Amino acid sequence: MKDHPSEGSEDVDAGTPAYQRPPAEVRFAGELERLRESDTGPRPPGWALGLTAARRFIVGDEALGVRRKFVGDTALIDRALVTLATSRGLMLVGEPGTAKSLLSELIAAAVSGTSTLTIQGGAATTEDQIKYSWNYALLVSEGPSTRSLVPAPLLTGMAEGRVVRFEEITRCPLEVQDSLLSPLSDRVLAIPELSSAASGGGGAPPGAQSADAMVFARDGFNIIATANTRDRGVNEMSAALKRRFNFETVFPIADFATELDLVEQEAGRLLEHSGVEVAPRRDVLEVLVTVFRELRDATTVEGRSMDRLSAVMSTAEAVSVAHQIGIRGWFLRGEEGGAADIVECLAGTAAKDNPEDLARLRRYLEQQAPRRDGEQWKALHAARHLLPG
Repeated sequence: MKDHPSEGSEDVDAGTPAYQRPPAEVRFAGELERLRESDTGPRPPGWALGLTAARRFIVGDEALGVRRKFVGDTALIDRALVTLATSRGLMLVGEPGTAKSLLSELIAAAVSGTSTLTIQGGAATTEDQIKYSWNYALLVSEGPSTRSLVPAPLLTGMAEGRVVRFEEITRCPLEVQDSLLSPLSDRVLAIPELSSAASGGGGAPPGAQSADAMVFARDGFNIIATANTRDRGVNEMSAALKRRFNFETVFPIADFATELDLVEQEAGRLLEHSGVEVAPRRDVLEVLVTVFRELRDATTVEGRSMDRLSAVMSTAEAVSVAHQIGIRGWFLRGEEGGAADIVECLAGTAAKDNPEDLARLRRYLEQQAPRRDGEQWKALHAARHLLPG
């Protein structure tokens, strides 16, 4: 699972292979088609949908049977879409698990019709993986040419006029990040190896307007990047690159009922896909979401201060734990799963970064759980001994 809960796949044809997670344009193909057919508003050059239709794809349109796919600030969606219609890139920042990647995917699918031009940032990411590389067998036999050129997402996005997604950009070395400067500012990508071959018929990549091996971006091209606030200082972006992005912060879900509904919906979908024949229990999920929110905020619902976990207690992690609870209950005991399963599954979520987190979780179960009423809270407290260590 990525850093976000994702939506279902009801729009996928029955004959489609059972992929674990098809891209958004496949999962929601029917919705996108209905939106295209009804989209009569103005459309930015190169876009598959207008801004209004793209917005409805993300926030939902009951009349067209389009479901809401992102739980968050609707004004954020408007600002993000407006940014992509300009010459600035879009930077989505926030805590892990706040659905930045999901939002990036949905926007790309709505704007370009594809969300798969994706660069996954990391310490080992190179410029070749962003721009282009070479088929070395052809390179040796023929020299630099369009036949030996292997486009990477950035070159393809520019040549075809599509949105490119750059996940976890601050995990990349600074020199790799700054390879985006020219594509974002001048809307051009140079392929110097082809310049020397141009006189021999090398030319520019297929589909690109070229002059001396320069790939000029077509209408519709832009970049959506994501970065976790916990990664600040890892590879801080240069001031020059920051100026070429509009920054938007994606915040955690503020409302308890909204988060609970989302966890229930997503866990139910995942459990159905996993062959579990019973829906998750609402009272168990209420306990689970309460535990996550209190450990995330270091404050109980009554306002009592408590230890904060260093681990990420996001909505996406809550969905993952709810999925595990249902798997344990159904395949081990033939039931929905209960509060004792919460304890069994929480350890792997809470004790990722800091061994002290397990002790903090144990204190929570010992001190806070007994203060609550209800069968599942009592079961949660009684199962505290199941924590390892």
